[in-house]
Amino acid sequence: MRVLTWAIWLAIFLFLLAFAARNTDPVTLRFYFDLAWQIPLVWLLFGFFAAGAVLGLAAVLGAWIRQRREIGRLERDAQAQDPLRRAPPAAEG
Repeated sequence: MRVLTWAIWLAIFLFLLAFAARNTDPVTLRFYFDLAWQIPLVWLLFGFFAAGAVLGLAAVLGAWIRQRREIGRLERDAQAQDPLRRAPPAAEG
């Protein structure tokens, strides 16, 4: 199974590498006030992909932190209600 997973990741990597190699033509990104920036298309695509990933993670971060707080509060409440229930023993190193 591990070999299959690595083979799939390798195929995806090679596909993206070939995509990047085929899209090196410069494109012009135009801003306001006649500002323009020329960069290879693949870098522009990668930049927008990275910005989307960062914005997606930022959108999920608030809910994730809120859920972690709620889980901690519920665990504390459960331990306070059941005195026989203890935290799991710490792993010995």
